[in-house]
Amino acid sequence: MAKHIFVTGGVASSLGKGLTASSLGRLLKCRGLRVTMQKLDPYINFDPGTMNPFQHGEVFVTDDGGESDLDLGHYERFVDVALHRDSNATTGSIYTTVLAKERRGDYLGATVQVIPHITDEIKERIRRLATDDVDVVITEIGGTVGDIEILPFLEAIRQFRKDVGRENVFYIHVTLVPFIGPSGEQKTKPTQHSVTELRSRGIQPDAIVCRSDRPISTRLKEKISKLCDVPEEGIVSAIDTPNIYEIPLVLHDEGLDAYIGRVLGFPAGEAELGPWRNLVSRVERSTTEVRIGLVGKYVNLPDAYLSVVEALKHGGYASGAKVIIDWIASEDAEGLLAEGRLHDLDGIVVPGGFGVRGVEGKIAAVTYAREHKVPFLGLCLGLQCAVIEYSRNVVGLAGANSSEFDHATPHPVIDLMDDQREVENKGGTMRLGAYPAVLRPDTIVREAYDTEVVYERHRHRYEFNPRYRRRLEENGLRCSGTSPDDRLVEFVELSRSEHPFFVATQAHPEFKSRPNRAHPLFRDLVKAALARAESRTPRLPLADDDEEGVPLPAPEPVG
Repeated sequence: MAKHIFVTGGVASSLGKGLTASSLGRLLKCRGLRVTMQKLDPYINFDPGTMNPFQHGEVFVTDDGGESDLDLGHYERFVDVALHRDSNATTGSIYTTVLAKERRGDYLGATVQVIPHITDEIKERIRRLATDDVDVVITEIGGTVGDIEILPFLEAIRQFRKDVGRENVFYIHVTLVPFIGPSGEQKTKPTQHSVTELRSRGIQPDAIVCRSDRPISTRLKEKISKLCDVPEEGIVSAIDTPNIYEIPLVLHDEGLDAYIGRVLGFPAGEAELGPWRNLVSRVERSTTEVRIGLVGKYVNLPDAYLSVVEALKHGGYASGAKVIIDWIASEDAEGLLAEGRLHDLDGIVVPGGFGVRGVEGKIAAVTYAREHKVPFLGLCLGLQCAVIEYSRNVVGLAGANSSEFDHATPHPVIDLMDDQREVENKGGTMRLGAYPAVLRPDTIVREAYDTEVVYERHRHRYEFNPRYRRRLEENGLRCSGTSPDDRLVEFVELSRSEHPFFVATQAHPEFKSRPNRAHPLFRDLVKAALARAESRTPRLPLADDDEEGVPLPAPEPVG
């Protein structure tokens, strides 16, 4: 039978429940256990697909087309297991299922209530993941203990221990231990109150992960242990780290995985952390700075592009580079060029998005990247912007645009396919999840992937219009990857003789990048950006005994 670990949080949001759960998943996997993960979100939306990125951050997409919470991205990056639709459930999806059952008569006329019907459905979502090929299911409960919308989830996981046996369930509570400057003390009272609130719901935590900016002393651990009725070995100090991939090592050094193993009866043995320590060491050694401009309309909330940022960092780790993200708002198209906003960039990424706002700024960024030979990667809408830009400025199709942004455009180089248009008229849907693409030989993308067929995840409606494909290819834009039936264009690029690295894809490759296995497109983008950065760095003349020049110091900033 699979074991279950539930992660809750208290005191404040954004304490790092998702990273704690992800790091624990990595530790257990390093102990040879088969791990899967799940996020239960109390918000009423059916899924995050229609939520504003400014409020919720990015929408993570699974292989089977599930639109999911961004924490699933952390889960996949840490545990390196492909998740699916059942790995994320919301209050909205749970109530929708319960109401559908009620309409079908599944409850035989009974009064439908939170207990047992809603809680039973929550437990059913948890059980779905406990398959025969899984040893541990880690379930994170979104929100904070004390929120009114979280109550059914807490009740469900309280009941779950009784359902599957106490020896098969472990509760972890993540809290805050703040440092109060004037008194020079760390305070445990917020943790005490949070655990009291959790216990009032019938859940006694087995471990408390204490988030803080500095280590928690043994004396404070003893105090928390005594007041919260948790063994001292279950009080874990989780301090801030320079990078998120150090967190598993912090938790391991605190003994969390060993303690959980003893409580749940996992086989004894040490975690094989050598490869992960090598990764962290590689991150620490990645110090050569490259500046990548991320041109988007949600840049005021970096979580809106979380997977893109992580994929860029992964690309840096592969080349020993430290990627510095330059967040560039795309609303001011003319300002991007007139003010020299893009001048000092070593690479440019135009990510996905919906709606017309900021599109002209993204197109302007593509123009700059193409004309100034700046390494460029377009993602989803980024491909569409690259096609529009090339159509206008190279092919000479005045007014070329996407029919999503301009229904009256004389050249809809981006448009709905005929069958998509029919579906759209009936209510509409998107191309979601993993789709195959065949890569043409002798292309940048074929060289990057080193294989003929790739599967990448999608989240979009509009496509490269095949009616313009020949005309654009005759003018130098290479359609380097297409669907197996050659109907949909999945990748475009410029040849290396024209540009050092100019690639765009209709997909979201960022979702499949891993810290120890950078996605090929991000790896090669950063590699090209690093070459540009090094070529732009003036170097001192060689001394007689020097093997290579020494970079000149960077000029002092003006103003």
